[in-house]
Amino acid sequence: MLFDSTLRRDLARSFGATLVVILTIVLTMMLIRTLGQAALGRVAPQDVALLLGYTALGHLPTMLALSLFVSVVATLGRMYRESEMTIWFASGVGLGRFVRPVLRTAWPVLLVVALLALFVWPWVNQQGSTLRARFEGRSDLSRVTPGAFQSSSDGRRTFFIDRDSGDGDTGRNVFILTQGEHSTSVTTARSGRIEWRGDDRFLVLERGQRNEENTQGGERTISRFETYAIGVGERVRDDASQAPPKARPTLDLVRQREPLLLGELAWRLGLVLGAANLLLLGIGLAYSNPRRAGSWGLLFALLAFVVYYNLINLTQAWVASGKLGLGTALLLAHGSAFATALALLWWRDNAIRGLRRARPAPAGSASGSAA
Repeated sequence: MLFDSTLRRDLARSFGATLVVILTIVLTMMLIRTLGQAALGRVAPQDVALLLGYTALGHLPTMLALSLFVSVVATLGRMYRESEMTIWFASGVGLGRFVRPVLRTAWPVLLVVALLALFVWPWVNQQGSTLRARFEGRSDLSRVTPGAFQSSSDGRRTFFIDRDSGDGDTGRNVFILTQGEHSTSVTTARSGRIEWRGDDRFLVLERGQRNEENTQGGERTISRFETYAIGVGERVRDDASQAPPKARPTLDLVRQREPLLLGELAWRLGLVLGAANLLLLGIGLAYSNPRRAGSWGLLFALLAFVVYYNLINLTQAWVASGKLGLGTALLLAHGSAFATALALLWWRDNAIRGLRRARPAPAGSASGSAA
């Protein structure tokens, strides 16, 4: 049918253009944030591109839902402004008739949103956490760039090496400044290497000296050594049971009925239900008076999107804190949004029917009947 094909084609074009714009803006913001984390030493510089990809993939469900919502509001709003909607309404097409072509266009995107939210989102968070944990779990010596000073993970030590062996576990011409509560020491050595002793990690220095000063009494001690071991942290344990809720698979959230995990499940299901409800809300919110130029309808729709997604986050907090059950929270948030969308469609349809009934009869018909 001409009506369905025209509307679906316009929606597809608007969705593609909107998604490109949103992706560009969000990826730029994420790149700046990731580069900032790399500059602060929280992630490895060589992992910036990979971490950016994981972050973008994790936020893709929200961007897809927003792009769908904006495309529906923008497309129908344009049809209102250009009086296309008036022609369709005069032809007997009600506003509810727009639901079917919109859903036929959006169902593949909704399916992708469901797959991303339920399965890809935990995998992305798990991979991102692994990258950060691997960087944080590296030895303090491996953090050091040859020829540059670098602080240790606890901030108590400052390292400097003239050169390393390339494997990240050994270095030459090592300098270590250690600041304790009541003392400061400077340790230098010709070489250093990382050794594991049980579950502890040690930096073993060879052929060097240690200068220590008591900051309270001013006493100084100088000692030389052939071998000297310094503890540089514990082994990083990769325990799946200690993974954060956002990195747990969806099936694990369903099996373990803990409030914190159910809160994460409510958020993932909320993304899918919210994307579907926003389509219906967009049809009702797209109304625009053709006699009044402006984009107030789109701005109001974006405000509704922000409020709805804040409600999804609030639902997660309610379920995680045990104030509401999973089913009750989903019904309260998304059931009310669905009812609001249907009520808005019903109100718009009744207004359109009222305008048809109130339309005056043509002058020729009136004079003919009077004769």
